[in-house]
Amino acid sequence: MASQVRNVPEKARYEILRDGELVGVAEYVDRGGVLVFHHTEISAPLRGDGLGAELVTAALDDVRARGQRIIPTCSYVAEFVEQHPDYGNLVATSG
Repeated sequence: MASQVRNVPEKARYEILRDGELVGVAEYVDRGGVLVFHHTEISAPLRGDGLGAELVTAALDDVRARGQRIIPTCSYVAEFVEQHPDYGNLVATSG
């Protein structure tokens, strides 16, 4: 099955589609170049298929390409970044 991740800024979220059907989202608030990821969800029947990791990987790769930073308040995104330290430099620091 083919999947695609796209940023939908007007909805403030990244979406993952499988065979053209929306199956998950990573929602954020844009604070002027810092995206606060606050909620990630994959359709219940598809959880455990790796779509969450695929969604977050593509979203973080896009954030990096745009020269932006993140604040991962969503537990899934925070744990993903912790487990993939190559994304750690995207996390905005306070102060």
